[in-house]
Formats: sequence, structure tokens, C-alpha cells
Amino acid sequence: MSGPRPVVLSGPSGAGKSTLMKRLMNEHEGIFGFSVSHTTRNPRPGEEDGKGLNKLPMLLGATLLPVADVLSSEDLECCPNESETTHKDYHFTTREALQEGIDNGEFIENAEFSGNLYGTSKTAVEDVQAKNLICILDVDIQGVKRIKETDLNPIYISIQPPSIETLEKRLRDRQTESEESLQKRLEAARIDMELSKEPGVFDVVIINDDLEKAYQELKDILSEEIQKVQEAKS
Repeated sequence: MSGPRPVVLSGPSGAGKSTLMKRLMNEHEGIFGFSVSHTTRNPRPGEEDGKGLNKLPMLLGATLLPVADVLSSEDLECCPNESETTHKDYHFTTREALQEGIDNGEFIENAEFSGNLYGTSKTAVEDVQAKNLICILDVDIQGVKRIKETDLNPIYISIQPPSIETLEKRLRDRQTESEESLQKRLEAARIDMELSKEPGVFDVVIINDDLEKAYQELKDILSEEIQKVQEAKS
């Protein structure tokens, strides 16, 4: 598939992925896009099928935390590894059609919440590329491994905290969850931090101990793809 390479961002909750992504998007408007996920739930008032390329992503698929601990009711516009919620549009489809796509290997991410299936298809990512946008995929470590089984050829970036102690302080300062949920997040983070050290999993690991430094590293890594998009638009 021609077009700019997608970007896979991974890392534990509290590592700073959302902050870095928002800053990147604000500084480079019209450069990045997000794939539109599929769902079997019914559209809500005001929702239209197939929109959302400029919305923040929803993290789908196998998470390292129980779904019930990180998602509230049916409001699924929350990234399971982040604490922030974002509006998101979907391709609305039937359970039979979505399950068939999953069985055929057409989806790089899928999960079931509150009786409804959700998924991110390879085609949805390619649709973003076709619009000359850099598609950002915010996935957990299991999602990273699944994407490696595709031919999407993304840039793999891991955002990590300097230490588990620093991460715990960040999560506690949020004051957004119970002690039990926080401990589960920390355990998931320990696993994530260890797996991120495996050779060949990521193209680069950014240690976010200084936001300005981490942001500059992220921009440097993506500068070539950003330049390609800018040149194509000029």
C-alpha cells in the first residue's frame, strides 16, 4: 500500500502517549489520521457511519487489564490504557459480517464489550494512508505483535516511564481510580516495560522522563514521514 507509513504507539497508562500525540497533532495539523473502527452496536443519535479520521484513536484488542476495570458501561470511547475519553465514529455492521472478517484475518485488533464486537481492520488503516495521512495506531503490546503479522510496515514506537515508581506517582496523582484498579495497571505496566526491552519489538523506545525531550525524540523519528506528507500536499 502506497502512502505514508503508519505509526504504532505503545506503552503503559501514565507513560504520556496521549499527551505526546495531542501535541504532535496540534503542531502538525492535517498530517495525522486515525482509522475508523467497526462495531456491531447500534448508532447513537448524531452518529454517522464511516466518519472519524481526525478523531483520537480507540485502543482495541487484547489488553493487559480486565475490560471491566478500565471501561465504564457502554461508553467505549476510552482507550483502555489511558484515562481520557474521546469521541469516536464507527463503521456500523452486523455481528455476522464482523465475525467473518475477524475469522478471515482482516482485522488487526478486535474485542467484545457489553455484548458488542469492535475491531480495527487493515483496510481502515489503508484508507487513512490513501488520504496521504500518517495513521496512528495506539495499541498494547499484544496488538503490536498482531500488527507485525501484517504487511502494514509501520514505525513501532514504545513510550515508557523512567521507572515504575514514577509511573505509580503519575497514576496516583490522577486520582481517577480505585487502589485495586491502580495495582492492576501497575502490574500491567511492569509486564509492558519488560516486553518493550525485547530485541526487534520496537524501532525505538522513548523514555518519557522529560516531556520536551521525549517530544523532540518523537518528532525526530517521524520527521521523514511528516516531510513526505507535507511535500505531497504542496
